[in-house]
Amino acid sequence: MDQTGLGDFLRRRRAALGPDDVGLAAGSRRRTPGLRREEVATLAHVSTDFYTRLEQGRGSRPSGPTTGALARALRLSPDERDHLYALAGHTPPPRAFRTDHPSPGLLRVLGLLDAPAMIISDLGVTLRQNAMSEALIGVTTGYQGLERSNYYRWFTRPDARRIHPREDHDHQSRVHVAALRAVHGRAGEDPEVAELVAALLAKSPEFGELWERHEVAGRAGSLKRFVHPAVGVITLDCQNLTAENQTEKLIVFTARPGSQDAEKLALLSVIGTQRLATRG
Repeated sequence: MDQTGLGDFLRRRRAALGPDDVGLAAGSRRRTPGLRREEVATLAHVSTDFYTRLEQGRGSRPSGPTTGALARALRLSPDERDHLYALAGHTPPPRAFRTDHPSPGLLRVLGLLDAPAMIISDLGVTLRQNAMSEALIGVTTGYQGLERSNYYRWFTRPDARRIHPREDHDHQSRVHVAALRAVHGRAGEDPEVAELVAALLAKSPEFGELWERHEVAGRAGSLKRFVHPAVGVITLDCQNLTAENQTEKLIVFTARPGSQDAEKLALLSVIGTQRLATRG
């Protein structure tokens, strides 16, 4: 616990709020800006004395639930909330909440793009695709059960690998397992993650061998090669845009301007999905 830092942060955040910000009446004229200590204490359901001691850097460490209550009372942003937990000596609760309904902001960005793009979950489930993504890799939103996960399909269905050159398969397997390891590490008691990992360990010796390596890495931007029946091998930059909800991200594929890959991507936009069956 950083007592001095915690006290200073609480004082500054309290001073930045007014009664209107938290639904309180302004009341009598205030000598200083910001909320009063007793008002924050009331909003956080703690005693004024306890809160005052925290601001003065001489209080005992607030519990995890009390830290959360203080964050809500002070209307902290997610980043500010995490900072408060760290100052109080606690691990911040995860911001993630898995859902089949992507963030509206990511959906708006997806709708504006003319490059292949898709919104996926942290378990490799495609939540939305644009037409260019479907033309590039096929429609990957129609699966059920565990097969919704690209990770699961990669290790249990040989046809899932045909969108990448064979010489890239080993690398892609390692990337998938390392990404899933990262999710497994931060998820805590997450039954969806546990079910997926258990099923893959039971069905894929390759997954099991890679899982035992304990390589951990979240997805990052990189070059990725695709095999397309009409345009051949195409190399694209893969960029990930994250949302506040850590279980989803927007993946965008672009080609270097003036390259053969850019020409292939332009051709792909003309071909569309007319000649292609679902390939996921």
